[in-house]
Amino acid sequence: MATLVIYAKDGSEAGQREVDVDQLADSINMQLLHDAVVMYQANRRSGSHKTKTRGEVAGSTRKMYRQKGTGNARAGSRRSGIRRGGGHIFALRPRDYSYRLPKKALRRAAAMALRGKIEDGELVLIESWELEAPKTREVASVLARLPRAGESTLVVTEEAETIVYRSARNIPGVSVQPADEVHAESLLCPARVVATAGAFDRLWGRLARTAAVAAAE
Repeated sequence: MATLVIYAKDGSEAGQREVDVDQLADSINMQLLHDAVVMYQANRRSGSHKTKTRGEVAGSTRKMYRQKGTGNARAGSRRSGIRRGGGHIFALRPRDYSYRLPKKALRRAAAMALRGKIEDGELVLIESWELEAPKTREVASVLARLPRAGESTLVVTEEAETIVYRSARNIPGVSVQPADEVHAESLLCPARVVATAGAFDRLWGRLARTAAVAAAE
């Protein structure tokens, strides 16, 4: 069991919540978490790299000098990959780096990541934001009053809340994600996760249910 403190916007304690982290995962598999993070990072790669082969660089294909009698090593075209300005011998080509792990594995990884955040004290709960309009200064001041201030932060909302997103998007090191879109990498990369009580309930319900299904299988 773990105890989570629920904070008000002024940084004072507004309540507590007991959670059983075993409902998320029996243990934390570091290899699975690593595989999930690598997959999400690979899927973001543009793969637009390209270099020229000897057939694509500009220059004559004429033999540079005769084969014998010069005392030099034999040489062909100035486009050769061993010469300055020549083409690459193993030229890079655009490619798609994306791939997918099984859905069950990714859901288990997200559940393990959430358990890790809870056990390490890196999950902070807040009652609500109660923003009537986008106010970056107000969100920044609230984040500064919560535990582990000054660290990179993921703000988890119950749904896609435009006001919270527009308020936090310009704060360095802060990102915003709805509970339904949170995955293993988004939980693991920031040093702190700040979630409203409603967002945590939604995230917990999704990941705990996934863990229960996996255990039954």
